[in-house]
Amino acid sequence: MSQLPPCPKCSSEYTYEDGPNLVCPECGHEWSEAEAAEAAAGKVIRDANGNELQDGDTVTVIKDLKVKGSSLVVKVGTKVKNIRLVEGDHDIDCKIDGIGAMKLKSEFVKKA
Repeated sequence: MSQLPPCPKCSSEYTYEDGPNLVCPECGHEWSEAEAAEAAAGKVIRDANGNELQDGDTVTVIKDLKVKGSSLVVKVGTKVKNIRLVEGDHDIDCKIDGIGAMKLKSEFVKKA
């Protein structure tokens, strides 16, 4: 019997195959084997338009972002140079002029 990957959402080991998809009986998450292979090879981080991001890229913010714990706002159109990709919910580590070091979510940026 082949070893199936754990659920990417809840990490349950009780996944099973249902046709071309893998299913988690605990949380109900379904994913394809291609997604599982991509996750095993390393997480691919994409911007809001679906372009793959890499370390050192320049991105543009697509939405006004309030800085938590401050009255500062990162405005739409702000260019962020030399990003660094990290693990976690906020997957971009960067430095923004006038604000300093920040973490951003890739869903709020587009590749410049």
